[in-house]
Amino acid sequence: MARTCDICGKGPSTGNTVSHANNRSRRRWKPNLQRVRAKVGGGVKHLLACTRCIRSGKVLKAA
Repeated sequence: MARTCDICGKGPSTGNTVSHANNRSRRRWKPNLQRVRAKVGGGVKHLLACTRCIRSGKVLKAA
């Protein structure tokens, strides 16, 4: 299962970790995803949503 946001599609990004000696090795930055109960269509569904989408109001949480 790909760890991507169901709302905006944000996923892991890649880059290098750079040591003091300028040695480089690959690394990943994972998005901060939360499992939330949200209203989708007429019902309630569990979604993986990034905290940016939750905070901005793109996710309508179910009570």
